[in-house]
Amino acid sequence: MPFTALPPSGGGAAPLIVTWHMLDAPRSDAAFAAALPMNDLPAWRVHLGMPMCGARMVEGRTDAIVELAGKDPLMLYLYPFVRQATEEFPAALESIRAQLPVDDGPIGVLGGSLGGAVALRVLTDTQIPVFAGAVVNAAIRMRSVVDLFPGEYPYDAETEKIVDSLDCIPKADVIAARASLLVVSGELDHPALRADALRLVDAVGEGAELLSIPGLAHPLADEPGIEPASQLPMAREVDAGLTVWFRRHLADAP
Repeated sequence: MPFTALPPSGGGAAPLIVTWHMLDAPRSDAAFAAALPMNDLPAWRVHLGMPMCGARMVEGRTDAIVELAGKDPLMLYLYPFVRQATEEFPAALESIRAQLPVDDGPIGVLGGSLGGAVALRVLTDTQIPVFAGAVVNAAIRMRSVVDLFPGEYPYDAETEKIVDSLDCIPKADVIAARASLLVVSGELDHPALRADALRLVDAVGEGAELLSIPGLAHPLADEPGIEPASQLPMAREVDAGLTVWFRRHLADAP
């Protein structure tokens, strides 16, 4: 799995924070690292590549992703991407620890948009120790994301079960028991995703915090969002909030 690793501010061995990027801009591990580098953290930040993105794109283009999303946004795009990224993470984590001087303690997890669904599934569906989590304009309820695509999705018994399995709000008690969670939400994000962010914070309760970013829509970078680019002012605000959040919880990590 491709990844972009950024060393801790002090250099050397340090805790680990793992991220999963958006499929909107920035839509590669390198571009996400440029948008949200969290440079002042005393931790390794390892930005993982999502399936069929960045170095994993088919023929170096996003055409294949667009084609899958057009045919069936849930079963050919959203669900398999989240499932694959979640399932391949334990092996990726083992590989990261073999390659980089990161400690073997709890990790931090961060995801943007569809990558946010992966970060949340690490919290709800795995036993990997996590000291803190954060999501940005995240896919918290997959029904809300499916509704962003044209037309009415033809749900049946199987797809109803699958889309409900990707709803993290009913799993809020699991998240609360696992780690503190920062939910970053752009005030100009898709209204349904914005509403889901508010609902998740309420459902998790004391262990969750909401960071609203005025003026932020869904993307964190300009198109095409594949190569690293200069950090936009809105992304800089998100980056600052994430840095404060993870620094606070790194200090409390065992």
